[in-house]
Amino acid sequence: MVAQRPVIGITLDLEDGGAGQYSRYSWCAMRENYMSAVATAGGLPVALPPFAQLGHDYASHIDGLLITGGAFDIDPALYGDSDRHPSITLRPRRTRAESAFLAAALARDLPVLGICGGMQLMAVALGGTLIQHIPDTLPNALPHEQPNPRDEASHTVALTPGTRLAQVAQGRLQAAVNSAHHQAVRTPGRGVVNAVADDGVIEGIEDPAHRFFLGVQWHPEFGIDPVDKALFRAFAQAAGERG
Repeated sequence: MVAQRPVIGITLDLEDGGAGQYSRYSWCAMRENYMSAVATAGGLPVALPPFAQLGHDYASHIDGLLITGGAFDIDPALYGDSDRHPSITLRPRRTRAESAFLAAALARDLPVLGICGGMQLMAVALGGTLIQHIPDTLPNALPHEQPNPRDEASHTVALTPGTRLAQVAQGRLQAAVNSAHHQAVRTPGRGVVNAVADDGVIEGIEDPAHRFFLGVQWHPEFGIDPVDKALFRAFAQAAGERG
């Protein structure tokens, strides 16, 4: 008997549409490599539309949740900051939906993997806070919005020994990563930091209180470093265990 693939729900981006775009009307999308990374790791990828009211319904049909990144930011009000940096772009409907999916996944203790902005949302859900614009807060930081293509590494990160991420990496304590973000986790709340860049920017978090609750700031779906594929395999395996 062939083992059944675990169903991995992947959050979609939401575009307003307009003249000269794919559609004049609102539409959803994601990069193909999110889905191919999940499928290659053994999961069955399915797309989750931004319907916050259906969070618990979707959670009852999936075995794991992947919160993707995107060219937008988390509303600072969600982590108690009354100021908003001019660089911030909001997508309230998407954030509401992903927050609902995340809450429903946590209620069922489903494995959760967050990527880039997805990790930032996870940090906020754990009571953490964000740096709104790295260049203003950390002027000597690395170029976290890398100028080279996203399928190439920008810098390395140090993995924290003893964490779930370090376990996933099977003894490797460093990974080469790409970088496409202007915000970062300032404090992880109840979470544990599992990866840090050379400039001190937090690059990964996790919560040992949950079966699998792990986020990374880079985009492992590009498969640049062996740790990237190992992360997707561990995520799919955890989803396949079905609690």
